[in-house]
Amino acid sequence: MMRDLAEHSELCAINTATFGFQATIAETIDAIARAGFGGIAPWRREVEGQDIKAIARHIRDAGLKVTSYCRSAYIPALTRAEFDTNIQTNFRALDDAAILGANSFMIVSGTSKNLALARAQVAEAVAMLCDYAKPLGLKIALEPLHPVYAADRCCINLLSQALDICDAVNAKNLGVCVDAYHTWWDPNLARDIARAGKRISDYHVSDWLAITTDTLNDRGMMGDGVIDLKAIRQQVEAAGFDGLVEVEIFSTSNWWTKPLADTLQVLKERFATAV
Repeated sequence: MMRDLAEHSELCAINTATFGFQATIAETIDAIARAGFGGIAPWRREVEGQDIKAIARHIRDAGLKVTSYCRSAYIPALTRAEFDTNIQTNFRALDDAAILGANSFMIVSGTSKNLALARAQVAEAVAMLCDYAKPLGLKIALEPLHPVYAADRCCINLLSQALDICDAVNAKNLGVCVDAYHTWWDPNLARDIARAGKRISDYHVSDWLAITTDTLNDRGMMGDGVIDLKAIRQQVEAAGFDGLVEVEIFSTSNWWTKPLADTLQVLKERFATAV
């Protein structure tokens, strides 16, 4: 049975990219907590080089959970030295995720012209990151991105591909993120959500606009596009997911231009009705 979200905004986490990084991380934490949401998903660009322990304390004092820490450095590389550098960058990010108390560390894999090699490198790296994250108490979440990003952002484009890596690595702290924006179109989505089961560590929502100006930075507010978000949530919850639903909206020309308070008010309304 699906959870009733109508009066439960505490079951919603806000990915800070939803505001276009127009405010400081401290201001964003306070705004999310004040609006009554239950979680936050910060980005490395807001945290690295800052007093991470102070940020973590601020989040805890605000009563928020950290659902995920976004995101990994890209993994594929042309040389072994470059690959090792990417791994070390991700190790440092995992240390920060642990300080923040994140539930998971989000892997957006990166890509290269040699897709087969890139995917093999991702599988190798994921195993290394799981080993590093285990004593930190962290989950690794492998996020497949829509195929439109295969050329420049992510060589893992199907939930089934992510699950194949999970099966091969076979680490208890490895799971997948189901992002509705990236997976809604997949004819095998219901099958693969069921296959994922409890390995779904994160569930992200936004909407795909039928007429979009930018496949990266023109995501829609939930309810404004073509995704049947309720159907997908029913599937992930039936598979065993019971965590906070994370909102992540990239919208340079629309939502990123609005005050945080206005966006948060709309988010609360749409979380109650469209998700």
